[in-house]
Amino acid sequence: MAYLIRRIGFYLLTAWAAITMNFFIPRLMPGNPVELLVSRMSQSGPVTPALIHSLSVAFGFNAHTSLLSQYGGYWAQLFHGDLGTSITYFPSSTASVIATALPWTIGLVGTATVVAFAIGTLIGVVAAWRRGSWLDIALPATTFLQAIPYFWLGLVIIEVFAVTLGWFPVSGGFAQGLQESLGGTFLRSAAYYAVLPGATIVIASMAGWLLGMRNMMVTTLDEDYVLVAQAKGLSNRRVMLGYAARNAILPNFASFALSLGFVVSGALLIEYVFSYPGIGYVLFEAVSNEDYPLMQGIFLIITLAVLGANLIADLVYVVLDPRARQEA
Repeated sequence: MAYLIRRIGFYLLTAWAAITMNFFIPRLMPGNPVELLVSRMSQSGPVTPALIHSLSVAFGFNAHTSLLSQYGGYWAQLFHGDLGTSITYFPSSTASVIATALPWTIGLVGTATVVAFAIGTLIGVVAAWRRGSWLDIALPATTFLQAIPYFWLGLVIIEVFAVTLGWFPVSGGFAQGLQESLGGTFLRSAAYYAVLPGATIVIASMAGWLLGMRNMMVTTLDEDYVLVAQAKGLSNRRVMLGYAARNAILPNFASFALSLGFVVSGALLIEYVFSYPGIGYVLFEAVSNEDYPLMQGIFLIITLAVLGANLIADLVYVVLDPRARQEA
């Protein structure tokens, strides 16, 4: 219990620091969202001082309010789930924009991350167990895949499977003319459009899990408890999975938990290459349009997701590793 309280306290302190930085950094930068939005609106006609004041209050950049008061107001907004108003999608709120894009990213990047972890870890276990086999010899190919940039691999896959063969669509998240819903037609279309970007993420990230698991397995196979299990005459499958892989997977699992935390940040380059309507594509648009409120909201969600994933990883690690329970 003391360990749990310490970890929760640490992550709460980290969350406070991240939220505070998220508030101050945009305000220390030259300019602000109000000036950007006013410059755009002025192209259509004169902008009155009253409108400028209203926009300043709406975006939380009121020059007549102290920075400390704005900071308190920012915390009050967060407790009410108010992340501000987006400039790119004005007058839509930042929270609604993120809520629309986040399910797309979780569905695509989350599924691809789980698949890549499962396949890479399993192949890494078998490659280490059968050292010297053709599977182990083929590892340099996985190193090559790991070194390929996501966006380049995505462009190659688009050229081959979308442009040349015409098996899949070039870009987008679903077929035009469909309304977003949970109906079977829409879900089938969304899954069809997610095949190429999902395959790109799996191919590019699977090698990292494979190599990491293989190297840990090679080290674990020389441990005394593995040799004793083999000496007892236990089956190869039981020794490989129940003794070696169970202990070797712990570092990989910690990295996997961290990767799940970064799922909400999206695969920015992949989503941009495929024009996929996820959070990464929205973040790219926010940066391009200097949409500070939307960038703040996305960075906040990413930070909280990573901290939450780390906390869950710490707790699960204690459950899986008896040595960690003794230290706790």
